[in-house]
Amino acid sequence: MKDHSLDNRRYVIGGMATLIVVVYIVRLFILQISSDDYKKSADSNAFLKKIEFPSRGVITDRNGQLLVFNQPAYDIMVVMNEARGRLDTLEFCQTLNITREEFDQRMANIKNPALNRGYSRFTEQLFMSQLSDKEFSVFQEKLYRFPGFHVQRRSIRQYQYPYAAHVLGDVAEVSPADIESDNYYRSGDYIGKSGVERSYEHQLRGEKGVKILLRDAHGRIQGSYQNGALDRRPKPGKNLTLAIDYKLQALGERLMQNKIGSIVAIEPSTGEVLCMVSSPTYDPRLMTGRQRSKKHLELSRNVWKPLYNRSIMGLYPPGSTFKTSQGLTFLTEGIITPQTPYPCAHGFNFRGLHVGCHGHAAPLSLVPALSTSCNGFFCWGLYYMIGNQGKYGSVQNAMNTWRDYMVSMGFGYKLGIDLPGEKRGLIPNAQFYDKAYRGSWNGLTVISISIGQGEVLLTPLQIANLGATIANRGYYYVPHVVRKVQGEPLDTLYTRKHYTKASRSSYEYVVQGMRASALGGTCKALANYDFMACGKTGTAQNRGHDHSVFMGFAPMDNPQIAVAVYVENGGWGATYGVPIGGLIMEQFIHGKLSEVSEKRANDIQHKVINYGTTER
Repeated sequence: MKDHSLDNRRYVIGGMATLIVVVYIVRLFILQISSDDYKKSADSNAFLKKIEFPSRGVITDRNGQLLVFNQPAYDIMVVMNEARGRLDTLEFCQTLNITREEFDQRMANIKNPALNRGYSRFTEQLFMSQLSDKEFSVFQEKLYRFPGFHVQRRSIRQYQYPYAAHVLGDVAEVSPADIESDNYYRSGDYIGKSGVERSYEHQLRGEKGVKILLRDAHGRIQGSYQNGALDRRPKPGKNLTLAIDYKLQALGERLMQNKIGSIVAIEPSTGEVLCMVSSPTYDPRLMTGRQRSKKHLELSRNVWKPLYNRSIMGLYPPGSTFKTSQGLTFLTEGIITPQTPYPCAHGFNFRGLHVGCHGHAAPLSLVPALSTSCNGFFCWGLYYMIGNQGKYGSVQNAMNTWRDYMVSMGFGYKLGIDLPGEKRGLIPNAQFYDKAYRGSWNGLTVISISIGQGEVLLTPLQIANLGATIANRGYYYVPHVVRKVQGEPLDTLYTRKHYTKASRSSYEYVVQGMRASALGGTCKALANYDFMACGKTGTAQNRGHDHSVFMGFAPMDNPQIAVAVYVENGGWGATYGVPIGGLIMEQFIHGKLSEVSEKRANDIQHKVINYGTTER
């Protein structure tokens, strides 16, 4: 009789043998085809691929003055597969003057996939960055004792002067998000974090090179592989020439000491930003070296927010500087003529509504209204525009027409400056007020926008651009801080004229009003200069002390510079705005200040506005 149990046992044994063979085949496939661990290990034993970092492009001001340059530094790199189990950790830590806890933390961070994406124990990883020459010399002497470690030379940023921190920006180690978004970067690389260092990162960074070195069986370097045939030299980054005049920038920062606010100066004929001051500021040289993170944290916790670029991020009521845009709109729309008189009995008074104004002759037309900064005139102008149903059909259509003029002048949207973080400001439209007042509103409801108050919010950059547009009699170039990029043309965004909806003739009358203001109106301090300056003050209402505002340009014909000054809680526009604006104009036009102006600058520099301890 046949024993079937033997047959069953044969099938079981055969099946087990087949399964083992299949497992081995799958494992061999994974090792030899799917996984590159062994290839990496073999390559790591035979080759050392050393990344060669390019020098970052240098940055100069408009006159060729060096602002940002590179300085040699040294990074300690480690190949984890070569270092494990073979390192005298105590001697290593003593050589680098770090604790064992710091060593363990750094090694753990290297292996942490959340902090170091794409980590491989066979490729070099950054252990410590930016060693000084002295630290490098000490470590280099003992390097042979630390298997798996080597030194990589690179350059770090240095800033020549303590100015223009918000414009220049800074460079720091890449984040995991940076690595994820651009495969150029790996852990330990550096990237522009703010200012032009960030917005022109791709031009400044250059292209990495690689040097392939051959090892022997003991891991010792034997020289270049194939005599360097496969090496790739790094390409240096492109140099930038800024539009900034560093002497003008230095003066602006000096004048804004002990004050909160901004100065922005623009060359009207090009849109180039000549200076951009945000106060309080900080020394860009603080943001270099291994202490960068510590310093950045300290600045970010400062209640006065020195990292905040008020020139492009600060949203302020423009005050009476905004009246120029209203005059342009009313003239072009035919709401007024240059001779139209409006009354002002210490302000606008109608149907129980009063908007106050200082004493001056009345009634008056546009040019003297700008010269004296009459609130009543511009309130009447807006009232008659919004209420003109014969021309617009409804208050909504009139409001949106007004809005379209404001947008054409560069308000309500980002201008597009080549710096990160620009804010758009606020220009209300009919839908805004329909929602706020449930469709029941009129010109009296929104009358405060005619004098740059109410819902209107602009950045200092937008106010300066208004000055440049008036100087050009109706057009502007998008403001930009970079004048030239080595080897490539400037983006056409910055070389195109942007025309407003206002007529050329309306601009001529507004220029007359601003010149009259400088000769004997609210900007009369400008009459002392030997160039024909035009200006408009602003005193922007605030919960505390009013803000001091100025917008102007010079000379009146063939203008070279347009300026906006905004000093928080500075009071009347003539208190801080006008004198600071005049000094900025003189410095740029003449290249220096007169003795009298130097004394005035010194007085302003040492004036302190008491802001208390309220967080800004």
